[in-house]
Amino acid sequence: MVVTHGSVLPVRGAHALTIGNFDGVHLGHQAMLERVVAQARVLGVESCALTFEPHPREFFAPDAAPARLSRLREKLELIAATGIGHVHVARFDARFASLAPERFVEQVLVRGLRAAWLLVGRDFRYGARRAGDFAALERAAREHGFALEAMPEVKLGGERISSSAVREALLAADFSRAERLLGRPYVLSGRVAHGAKLGRKLGFATANLMLPRRAPLAGIYVVEACGADASDGGRWLPGVASVGRRPTVNEVAVPLLEVHLFDFAQELYGRHLRVRFIERLRDEAKYPDLDTLRAAIARDVAQAKEFFAKHG
Repeated sequence: MVVTHGSVLPVRGAHALTIGNFDGVHLGHQAMLERVVAQARVLGVESCALTFEPHPREFFAPDAAPARLSRLREKLELIAATGIGHVHVARFDARFASLAPERFVEQVLVRGLRAAWLLVGRDFRYGARRAGDFAALERAAREHGFALEAMPEVKLGGERISSSAVREALLAADFSRAERLLGRPYVLSGRVAHGAKLGRKLGFATANLMLPRRAPLAGIYVVEACGADASDGGRWLPGVASVGRRPTVNEVAVPLLEVHLFDFAQELYGRHLRVRFIERLRDEAKYPDLDTLRAAIARDVAQAKEFFAKHG
């Protein structure tokens, strides 16, 4: 899959195209992307997805924007798995946000990505102040000579599949529901960074993953992690994890994912770790001293090990 970033520059050849944030790349997104791939084959053109960085809601109201389900890297990996040939990550900034609907169509869709066929939902809005709607896009398609198709809602058991529904499931620690909506277990990933090594001093060494934006969950969890050992063939290792601000010692401004793997003593710094969430144990808490914190972590580890013993 070819990935391009920044301003939308003219591409070679026509495209079958879809547009969206694709946060989490849930089953609804997957169905949309697979429809684009199929139509691209029929038309003999390249399949393409246009997405944005940052998300438009993060640009307009960063404090009120929803939590991200996936990093850009994860999103691109998931999109690639659907067979899409090209993803353009448009920089969503003041200039892009100010494009009138007509200019968005002309500059981005027609001259830039050379859309021969476009798939969006009927609730799709575009252009400055979200002034463009599906009816306006239908008129633009006739004017510029590209085909337009409306993507029907994708439902599971009567529930509309959406990123918001996935966030609700994760916030409620309903990981089975989140997995049904995503089509896979929920995973957070990142590169292991050096920390204060407090966990090691407490007897519970942790791998620290910085979360660049607010995660859709918080607290202490039973987890499995993959990528700890390059020679393990992708084996998932059991552990316990905290997603939060570490309030007892060295509180951080941006939430941190800290993972303690059981019976694992190798160095993890610099490795890309994937962490999937299985069961929520409790809320994050602030403790009066390190001994109390150590005792709480010990209880978390014991509960997680008991979970794996019962469900292993």
